[in-house]
Formats: sequence, structure tokens, C-alpha cells
Amino acid sequence: MPDVYFAHLLLVLAIVLISAKLGGHAAKRLGQPSVLGELVVGVALGNLPLLGYDVFEPWKTDPSMLVFSQLGVILLVFQVGVQSTVREMLGVGVPALLVGAFGVTGSFALGTAAATLLLPEAGAHVHIFLGATLSATSIGITARVLKDLGKARTPEARIILGAAVVDDVLGLVILAIITGAIAAGAGGAGVSAGAVLWIVFKASAFLFGALALGVALSPRLFAVAAQLDASGALIAAALGFCFLLAWVAGEMGLAPIIGAFAAGLVLEDAHSREFVERGERSLDDVLEVLTSLLVPVFFVLTGARTDLAAFTHLKVVLLALGLTAAAILGKQVCLLGTIGRPVNRLSVAIGMIPRGEVQLIFANLGATIVVAGAPLVDNDAFSAIVMVVVLTTLVTPPALARTFRRDANRGAAGALRG
Repeated sequence: MPDVYFAHLLLVLAIVLISAKLGGHAAKRLGQPSVLGELVVGVALGNLPLLGYDVFEPWKTDPSMLVFSQLGVILLVFQVGVQSTVREMLGVGVPALLVGAFGVTGSFALGTAAATLLLPEAGAHVHIFLGATLSATSIGITARVLKDLGKARTPEARIILGAAVVDDVLGLVILAIITGAIAAGAGGAGVSAGAVLWIVFKASAFLFGALALGVALSPRLFAVAAQLDASGALIAAALGFCFLLAWVAGEMGLAPIIGAFAAGLVLEDAHSREFVERGERSLDDVLEVLTSLLVPVFFVLTGARTDLAAFTHLKVVLLALGLTAAAILGKQVCLLGTIGRPVNRLSVAIGMIPRGEVQLIFANLGATIVVAGAPLVDNDAFSAIVMVVVLTTLVTPPALARTFRRDANRGAAGALRG
């Protein structure tokens, strides 16, 4: 029986990986990020029972597939951290910090309000968690859109991408606070202000403590690894460091992805210089290979858990549209962070709209948290969150192109008048 199971697992992995790449290719040909194609492929595979086929159905909750999926999440967040160093975070400047903070605040507040209005029967934990899922902008999707528009080196792009990094950090801290508060109040006694403050302190202490210790100790760790006469020492040291901090975060009652993100932020190009000089691939190159293998499993499984039948219910459709409106309007609060700056403010606000990886990670985590015997994020809410990712990803490229084009036209008209 185990041999049969393993053979079927290999077949399913082959189907998932090939389908994900085909979906990603199709999405790019249509001018959309590959993640959107991977999600759509997952939705198709997960809803085959509607057509009378249930071949993929058991694998949506299979423990082995979930392990691959969760490893993909850890690697994805770790890679995002690797591509954004502590020095860059400190140097994003006041505009990016303000844009990120205002965007998170606006999205969180409007998302919580929308969930409260559209899901009145759900508890406050659900409302707050759904609000939190809308907080962070997708760095990957935003960067791809700006690159495709030829605006990746503009002042607006620097502010947007810097603010997206701030978004990720604030979003992960909010996640730590909410999941900690839910765990603290799981007994039904509620959560005191003191408990919330303790969770905030614990999350902040871990994040900044991990960064401080990591910056001090990681160069020594990689210097020792560089002395090893063994191939793969770089990726072994990097993943060991990542998994260790993820474990520490979990032991402290925080989400392991917070530890993975902190580990990525600490690592810089200097850590892999000796390895590259002796002919090995850089850390970012090796991570790209690993994430291209495991991350699609996460996105396809996430899409597969989206129940299309749920959208036959008006409540789910309204929830998806309400959360999408809150996600879009909440980010327009970013305009406050650009006041007095010589930039296209509307382009900055539009560029902060896309939601992606962080929202899907939040949704999957919420589906595993049980409150009063039921998942915090049920199938209806899960499907609505996936729809928010799809809609915000689709609306951003044409809207951003239009704002940049309008700004260029205004500049040309001003030059002619001059």
C-alpha cells in the first residue's frame, strides 16, 4: 500500500508542477503575473468534481502535499526577505514608510469593517483576521507590473517597492499579534489588553532581536561554511539558518514564516561572495530553483481549495466584492504619505493595490486555526480571499498604465505651453 501511495503522490506532483508552469506561461502571454495562472490552474483542478471527476479531490488535504505546500511558503517568504536587506529597509525613506503604514492601516480598517458588515454572524476574530489579510501589497506582482510598464526606476517605483517591504513587515507583525491573541483567547475567556501588549512585545522582540543577532552572527556562520570542502554548503547554511529561525518563531507562539522572513532579511550578497568566487551559484540563484519547484505546489493547492460552487451563493459573491473594494479603497489612504512629494501620487496609490502571496499565506493559515470547533477562515471566506487576489491583480496593470500615461501627457502639455 505505501508503494502505491508513493507512486500516486509522484503522479500528482507531476500533474501539479506541469499544470502550474503551463498556467504561468498562459498568464504571462496575457500580460498577467504567473502566480495568477497557477491559481487558476489550481481552481480548475480542485473543482473537477463539479464535472463528475474527483481524481484530485483527496490530494487537496493530503498530509504529504501539505508538507510540500508549507515548505513552499517558508521558502517563498525567505526569498522575499533575501531580496530585501535590513539596510534597504532602513533606507526606504520617510515617504515609503508613510505610504506603507497608511496603506496597511486603511486596508486593515476597511477590511475589518467590510467583514463585520457582510459576515455579522461571525465573531470579532474572523472580522479582524479578514481585515488583516488585506493589509500587505504583493512585492512580486507590483515589481512585475512596474517592470512591464518600463517604470521600474522611477521615483514612484522606489516609493511603491519600499512601501511594499514595509507592508510585509507590518503585515507579518499583525499576523503574529492576531494569531497570538486568538490562541490566548481560545479558552473562551477573551483577551485582555495586557495579553495583547505581551503579544506585541513578543512579536517585536523576536523580529528585531532576530535581526540584531542575525546581523552579528550570520557572517561568522557563513565564513565557517565557506571553509567546508563540500558542494552545496551555501544553500545548506542558508536553509539551516532559515529553518532554525522559523522553528524559534514557532516555539514562541508566532507564525514560522516570521522567522523565515527575518532570516532572509539578515542574509546579504556578501554572505555568498566566497562561494561564488569559487564557482558556486549565488544564494538567490539556488533559491530560485527551489522556489520554482515548491512554491507552485502552494499556489495550485490554494487555488484547488477554492470552491466555485460557493459563488452560487449571493453572500459569498458580496463578500468577495466587498473585500475587494476594501482592499482597493484602503490603499488609496497611501495618498496621505505622498503629500508634499514631487511624485505622481495616484500612481503610488494604484501601485499598492495588488494582493498576492501574503494574502494566500494568511488564508491558508486561517483555515488551519480552529475557534469554537470551526475553522477561522471557512470555505466561503477562503474562496472570497482568493477572488480578492485575482481581482486586484487584474485591475492594477491597466489602471497603473493609465495614471502614468496621463501624467506623461500632462508633462508634455505643460512643456508645449512653456
